[in-house]
This record gives sequence, C-alpha cells and structure tokens, in this order.
Amino acid sequence: MQENKNLSEFDIEDQKIIENIELNIWEAIIPVVFLMSLLAYNIFFVEGQEWLGGYTNQLILLLGGGVAAIVGFFNKVSLMVMIKEIFENLKSVFVPIMILFLVGALAGTWLVSGIIPAMVYYGLQVLNPAIFLPACVVIAAIISIATGSSWTTSATVGIALIGIGEALGISLGMVAGAVISGAYFGDKMSPLSDTTNLAPAMAGTDLFTHIRYMSITTIPSIIITLIVFSVISLNIDTTGNADVSGLLETIKNTFNITPWLFVVPLVVIALILTKTKPLIALGAGVVLAAIFAFVFQSDILGSLSSSNLTSIINSIFVDTEIVTDNEKLNELFSAGGMKGMLWTIYLIACAMVFGGIMDAIGALARITRALLSMATTIFGLFASTVFSCLGLNAIASDQYLAIVIPGKMFKKAFDDKGLAPENLSRTLEDSGTVTSVLIPWNTCGAYQSSVLGVSVAEYFVYAIFNWLSPFTTLFFAALHIKIKHVTSK
Repeated sequence: MQENKNLSEFDIEDQKIIENIELNIWEAIIPVVFLMSLLAYNIFFVEGQEWLGGYTNQLILLLGGGVAAIVGFFNKVSLMVMIKEIFENLKSVFVPIMILFLVGALAGTWLVSGIIPAMVYYGLQVLNPAIFLPACVVIAAIISIATGSSWTTSATVGIALIGIGEALGISLGMVAGAVISGAYFGDKMSPLSDTTNLAPAMAGTDLFTHIRYMSITTIPSIIITLIVFSVISLNIDTTGNADVSGLLETIKNTFNITPWLFVVPLVVIALILTKTKPLIALGAGVVLAAIFAFVFQSDILGSLSSSNLTSIINSIFVDTEIVTDNEKLNELFSAGGMKGMLWTIYLIACAMVFGGIMDAIGALARITRALLSMATTIFGLFASTVFSCLGLNAIASDQYLAIVIPGKMFKKAFDDKGLAPENLSRTLEDSGTVTSVLIPWNTCGAYQSSVLGVSVAEYFVYAIFNWLSPFTTLFFAALHIKIKHVTSK
C-alpha cells in the first residue's frame, strides 16, 4: 500500500521521526489525555484490586493505542504505516525482553545456588545501618560506571542490596531509590553507556566533551542525593544488631555459605567490563550459577524437588521458594524465574504498541514541535527540551526516543541561539535518560520495578537523583550558570 505523501521520515540512529502536516496539536494530545486519565483512574481508584488478571495497565496502553489509531485514520494515516511502526518499536525492545528473561533466570539460579543469600550474609556484617542508604548509592554508582549499564547494576548488586535492606528492616522503597539513584548517576557518567554515547551524537558534540560538561549539573545532583540519604539513614529505625545476628544464623543453617559463591557475579561483571554482550554475560551467569548449585547446595535442590536437575530447571523458568524458620527471609528467598518477568514484558510490549502508533500518526513530532514553538528565550529553550524529554518518556515509553526525537528537533534551535551543542546533549541526559525510570510503563520503569521487586510508586520519591536532575539543569539555565556559547548571538 502506498504511504501517505503527508508523512516524511528521517533516519536517525535506527530511529524514525514521522511528521504529519494534517495533524494539529489538539488531535495529537487526545490519545495522551485519554491514556493519562485512565492511568490516573487506575492508580487512585483501582490499584490493588484484582481485576483483568492484574493486567490493567497493559489494557489501558492498548486502548490508548486504539484511540491514537482512530485519530490517525481521521488524518489519512494508513493502517500499514501504523503496523510498520509498531513492528519497528517491538523489534527495538527484542534484546531488552531477552535480557529480562535472563534476569528472571538469573534471580532464580542465584537464589538456589546460594549466591544471593551469601551476598546478604556477608553484606549484613559489613554494611552498617547508619550508612546503608548512602553506601547503596556509592556501590551502585561504581558498578554502573564500570559496566555502563544501570540495568546490569540493578540485576546484580541491586538485588543483593535490596535483600540486605529488607533483612535490616529498611523500607524497600528507600533502598530501591538509593540503588537507582547511584545506578543512573553511573550510567550517565560512563563512556560505556549507550545513552551517554547517543546524546552527544544527537546534539553534534563528542563523547568526552559531553561527559565533562554533564558533570557540571550531575555532580551537584548526586551530592545532594548523598546528603539526603545520609540524613535519612541516621534517622530511620532498623531491626538492630540482635535481629541481624539471628538472620545470619538462619542463612548459615539453610545454605552452604562460602566466599567461592562470589566467583559467579565476579565473572559476570568481568564479562561486561570486557564489553561482552549482555545476553552472553547474563547467560553465563545463569549457567555458572546452575553448576554452583549442584556443587554447593545439593541439600537445597533436594528439598525443592525429587530431582536436582528439576529444581534447577524450575528455578530458571518458574517460581522458587526456599522456606526457613524466619518469615522475613522466606519472602526474600523466593524468585519467579522467567515466568516472573512476563507481566513486565507484556507491559513493555503494550507500551511499544502505543508509542508506535503515536509515532506513526505524527503525534510525537507534533507535540515536540509545539514545545519548540514556545522556546522564545534561552531558558525557554532549555525548559522546552526538558518537558519534551519528560513527555516522550511518558508517551513513547522509551528513553531512546526521549533522547532521539528532542535531539533532532531542538538541535537547530540551540545552534540558532549560539549555544554549544553540549548544552543540548547535557539537557537530553538530565531529563531524558534519568527520568525514564520514574514512569511505570516506560521500559526502564517496568524493568527496574520488576528486577528490584519494588513498584515505581514506592521508590519514586526516593529516586532523588533521577527527579532532581531536570530541576538542576533548569536551575543552571535560569541563572545562566555554565551555559556555553559558540557565537555572540
């Protein structure tokens, strides 16, 4: 079928921005208003109630996509164009979905092999409750800088820190917020990060200029985050040392705890540092954990099933629960395997359907251009870029689109005002990369909440670095601090 002549496509980093001259701004926001209204209704009036099998958000995203399609039909966008964009969006998240499956398998095998219990066991002895939350930020930041991946950080040390925090009686929302804050700081500042390479490519600057310039707003944000978490750590009640000693005894009696178990996570991190593909690195982690389970935890495997091999296979694919004499540890020592990731995968797929249709009908480009038209001053330009990134994280449900589309749309505007391209690349990261995790139906929000076992609503307030970063970049822009010009315009 011949595509509509009113649609034009621009290839950028394997992403496409589609414009439709027949679509006005009011039509473009109809699906957004519909989606946000239903999501708000679900959050405030339905959340927690068992209906539609727990897949309410997924259905809402599909309904929003349906409304967007109707708007598209009225504006001469063919069904084939929409299907094509949906397919492209789904294709773009194939690898993340495979990673999610492997993370589920990793959680299950790392549990039955004793790796997660060992991390909790030794972590309880090392991490003092008084410094636990800022320590989470620092540990996650170091791993994320080294690996260039907030996702990998959460799937490895993040899971362990959540377990330690739960054993200490610290709010999981606080722990998850601290882990995510550190992980996204490291993700932003690491030259190995895909988003850290994508942002300067879109803005027209080089990687290390971008990282140096980004540190101007990123370092103050992480310092404030550390101060806040330090204050919180000093003023929260924990279960105390007596309870911790009891937990240590229970873990030691249930599992065969040995430092040799740390070989597996160290191998996974080493593979990632050597730029091994995540699928291979995480797959190796699953296989090694399965082997270690046979070697070190034969009693655990025997208690779970009549066959040790069946216990391993179950840990990879379905639910696994290890019962101890401590109720708190029973909740910690359970994993859903690949099956536990299905809800998140369905959410991501439905979000890609909605985002694909919105892109196909030209709504994403139209909304971004509307924001650009309001940028009459330098601060207005920065503010428009920030709101465009935030909006696309919510509408397109993908952090890469939240970088690519504003990067393309605003590049000329920054140049026209005589602003160096690193101003744009920094703003894209400060508002596009880090806020993706604050949207429940965004691929990043869905992933982090699923891996850490903490809902976005629980950790939102405590993901201090993530929601503070856009405010920091706007503050610097408003006071004209470190805004680099290339001409006298």
